[in-house]
Amino acid sequence: MYKSFTMKLAGRDLTVDIGRVAKQANGAAFMHYGDTVVLSTATASEKPRDGIDFFPLSVEYEEKMYAVGKIPGGFNKREGKASEHATLTSRVIDRPMRPLFPKDYRNDVTLSNMVMSVDPKCDPEVVAMLGSAIATSISDIPFDGPCAMTQLGMINDEFIVNPSLEEKEVSDLSLTVASTREKVIMIEAGANELPEQKMINAIFKADEVNKEIIRFIDKIAAECGKEKHDYEHYEVPEELFDAVKEQVPEEEMEHAVFTDDKQTREDNIRVITERLQEKFADNEEWLEFLDDAIYQYQKKTVRKMILRDHKRPDGRAIKQIRPLSAEVDIIPRVHGSAMFTRGQTQICDVVTLAPLAEAQRIDGLDEYITSKRYMHQYNFPSYSVGETKPSRGPGRREIGHGALAERALVPVLPSVDEFPYAIRAVSETFESNGSTSQASICASSMSLMAAGVPIKKPVAGISCGLVTGDNDDDYIVLTDIQGLEDFFGDMDFKVAGTHDGITAIQMDIKIHGLTRAIIEEAIHRTKEAREYILTEVMEKAIDAPRPEVGKYAPKIVQIQIDPSKIGDVVGQRGKTINTIIDETGVKIDINDDGAVSVCGSDREGMDRAIKDIKIITTDFVKGQILTGKVVSIKDFGAFLEFAPGKEGMVHISKIARERINRVEDVLTLGDIVKVVCLGKDKMGRISFSIKDVPADAK
Repeated sequence: MYKSFTMKLAGRDLTVDIGRVAKQANGAAFMHYGDTVVLSTATASEKPRDGIDFFPLSVEYEEKMYAVGKIPGGFNKREGKASEHATLTSRVIDRPMRPLFPKDYRNDVTLSNMVMSVDPKCDPEVVAMLGSAIATSISDIPFDGPCAMTQLGMINDEFIVNPSLEEKEVSDLSLTVASTREKVIMIEAGANELPEQKMINAIFKADEVNKEIIRFIDKIAAECGKEKHDYEHYEVPEELFDAVKEQVPEEEMEHAVFTDDKQTREDNIRVITERLQEKFADNEEWLEFLDDAIYQYQKKTVRKMILRDHKRPDGRAIKQIRPLSAEVDIIPRVHGSAMFTRGQTQICDVVTLAPLAEAQRIDGLDEYITSKRYMHQYNFPSYSVGETKPSRGPGRREIGHGALAERALVPVLPSVDEFPYAIRAVSETFESNGSTSQASICASSMSLMAAGVPIKKPVAGISCGLVTGDNDDDYIVLTDIQGLEDFFGDMDFKVAGTHDGITAIQMDIKIHGLTRAIIEEAIHRTKEAREYILTEVMEKAIDAPRPEVGKYAPKIVQIQIDPSKIGDVVGQRGKTINTIIDETGVKIDINDDGAVSVCGSDREGMDRAIKDIKIITTDFVKGQILTGKVVSIKDFGAFLEFAPGKEGMVHISKIARERINRVEDVLTLGDIVKVVCLGKDKMGRISFSIKDVPADAK
């Protein structure tokens, strides 16, 4: 049965059609928000996938170029691999949805979101997230939802709910918050050094809107929802768990997991596992669940020791950060490099500078973002965690970590006018044991300063974890979580910023939401840690950007010309600008507003190119001294080229002080001579003279 539901959301109609399309999916919602249209579907396999010990959830966000009236590029003229933006959006949808499915659900589930029309005032990301929640809530797939998501901007210190694309361009905040009925379940933010309390207020402003949306979704589910289907539960036999504890006393498990060395801990667990496999070799049913039983035993041990005894696996205090170190210039000949180490997490970041023409071009659904000047990429090789597997290129995690670091650093980058470079930062993970994304922010901040990028302030990042007990008041927040605390804990709350405020947040959790008290404590805890990292570690390695780029970096000088003169510089079919480039060895970028960037490694060539451009774009004035090359000789005089495409004529009578009969008696092709501009002659033409050049002319 087809039903349609509508609510007002941020002053615009959000309409959800149920039963209109995609009826064979377990659940489908045809979403309209303004003129933005997204089809969201939820489907599940009939049976669980064999041989897995995790919930196989896939979230897809498909950007159809027809949604903005574009034909895809390339030879095939059809959509191909998901863009980085689509991948990041899929992650934003996945993170709040995943914890709400049963932990032992093993059926394949796919949440698909197809963007069919885009209204610049209504972001399709929000619509897709809400569509996924609605489609899953009304389906027969087990789901402890619904959840809702809201975006928040801030212009002139005022919060804006679900800002338009145009408003996002000038907003000081880009915040996405997902909530359940009771709690906040996901946070992602980028900000221009927003104070902590302002960020907290923004989070709970969005949470209020989410609760309104959830009441709307509840109404839809009440009228259209299907009964949830039964599924095969995956549970460790209680007898096995008791037998494991009998063979491995709690004291032995505590000793195995409580060490500051990841490799030692893994070796300890391997010994225990091998012993238990040998002990239970005759019980095939138990062997099937043994790995999960050992995992649960480790988890219970770690959580109990942290929550009840305030004892962390590596012996640190609850607020203590692991040993830190920072250094710059570790890689020769690159434009900038730095390394940041926190415990067994180590990142090396390398910065490369290039002309603006090498900025990344973006072909997507956003009409305001067509290129990206700052590119931050993150790599996570298998050796960083002591594993061996082939590299298949960046996955969703790598793309997400790179985007988080990029978002944290963009607010402190200089403007194009201040620093006319394209900038690429690459974070290489040398070693990983917790929060490499935040270490990459620290390393990148130092690497940018080492490269001579005049960032406004250094940025640091740190992550907090969480272990919860039986009620909302029974919890403990951990500063600087390592891998084990992330693995067995309930939260990974990453916050980056300067001394003065927050520039980025990413929060992932494994439970059904966080209270305001937990969020406030985590944000204030990361503030303390960030201040310590900046003051005691990073600023001691490098405390300010270097005054100029390094000797191996390209040098860029930017000048401004009259936009109406751009065609003169380019020349017919690019002849003039290509001549300058060929003769000087530089690269030249020209913007529509007349900003010209000249890039090169040879200062003499750059100066010559700039001089040529200035000559081409400047009108001749009486008394101006110029140097030109003789390019043509006629009976009546000689033509000189002052710069590619810019010529003038010297009459035969103005070549020498004495009378000459032939131009060739004094000048030959290729001669370099000085001339003075005489202004306009009787015919209105600009004329030049060699003989009238002042003796002291330079």
